Amino acid sequence: MNLEKLFTMQEELDSYIQTNNEVNEDLFEKKGLALIVELAELANETRAFKFWSAKGPSEREVILEEYVDSIHFLLSLGIEKDLNMLNEWPDPLSEQDLTAIFLKTNKSILNFMEKHSMSTYQTVWSCYGAIADILGFTYEEVLEAYVAKNQKNYDRQKDGY
Repeated sequence: MNLEKLFTMQEELDSYIQTNNEVNEDLFEKKGLALIVELAELANETRAFKFWSAKGPSEREVILEEYVDSIHFLLSLGIEKDLNMLNEWPDPLSEQDLTAIFLKTNKSILNFMEKHSMSTYQTVWSCYGAIADILGFTYEEVLEAYVAKNQKNYDRQKDGY
């Protein structure tokens, strides 16, 4: 999937939010923590790790929205470190266990936060690609959900979220 459109949309949203809220500080660490939190919220909705519970995962739409929340911050972090020239979504890791890929993804985010290189950034994308594969999300669904959530984020800003 081509990421150019997503980077452009995210850069515009980031600029709007930062201007609207008069934010002038370096936001890299806050966005990194936000990505980790969004990953945890996604894991929580899938309930993949909740061996003690018989309750199933949330509805697919809820899980997809949590997934694209992460994509917003992943794009934003790339913009922060001038890595938005990543044109194509890297090949996903070949992982079949959702709990294992959540742990690998968390580790890859922390690694990227320490070493913000294109290589470490691509690894995070590859982990998110694996999550999408396991959850059965197509790139088209991710794009459509991202665009919808992007608009929702603008609406939230206008409503004083």
